[in-house]
Amino acid sequence: MIQPLLPQWASVRKPVIGMLHLPPLPGSPGYQGDPGSLLAHVLRDAIALRDGGVHGLMLENFGDVPFFTDSVPTHTVTHMTAIAKGVRDEIDLPLGINVLRNDGISALAIAHAVGADYIRVNVLSGACLTDQGVITGRAAELMRYRQQIGADHIRVLADVRVKHAAPLADRPLGEEVDELVQRAAAEGVIVSGVGTGHPTDPQLVRQVKQSAPDTPVFIGSGATPDTLADLMPHADGFIVGSYFKESGQLDRPVDPGRVRAFLEVMSG
Repeated sequence: MIQPLLPQWASVRKPVIGMLHLPPLPGSPGYQGDPGSLLAHVLRDAIALRDGGVHGLMLENFGDVPFFTDSVPTHTVTHMTAIAKGVRDEIDLPLGINVLRNDGISALAIAHAVGADYIRVNVLSGACLTDQGVITGRAAELMRYRQQIGADHIRVLADVRVKHAAPLADRPLGEEVDELVQRAAAEGVIVSGVGTGHPTDPQLVRQVKQSAPDTPVFIGSGATPDTLADLMPHADGFIVGSYFKESGQLDRPVDPGRVRAFLEVMSG
């Protein structure tokens, strides 16, 4: 039997991680000038996700478009740390951090500071052409930094053929997955559709799982009660954002009823 990504999930068949989409943070073009409202916004969704029954949370600076390619400004890290600490103090669920577009170093630093459990890295190995330009994996720096700060307990989830991107070279999927796990040291693999909320191809999930049979494989986008039957046989977990929002709209609050409906189908 495959080992769970986290000890807290030892008795969970297929963990469901609910997304905490941050509004625009200070310094980003869409910021509304009210830092005091940021934590309240996130806690509202975190409570709804917890009450709906998710097994974990993932905090992401989703509102900071357009995104930096890799390293984000200091004020972004500071605000994300403060908000993540607020969530950690109020919600007793495993917490993950994703710093868009690809700042795994900052994500790890935030996670370590607040006692979070895992991070997501969009491009851990290889290189992709994205709307931010070319993004190159920095696994060597990230994994050495993790050891340096004593954060080996923080798990690293990494995308293969990440959404909103295209690989710079056409390579066999199996090779990409193998290098992501064996050479870049990812402890979980995320498979997504072409963009936020877009469905994930079940055949792609099957191929990834065949290439990484001993590594947890998570669905990163487009999972709904209607698509679960096709995804469940090959996925070890789900990261859900769009579907959990009211009417499935990304800019709306989380609807606990939609969360419960999703989990009921999973357990049915």
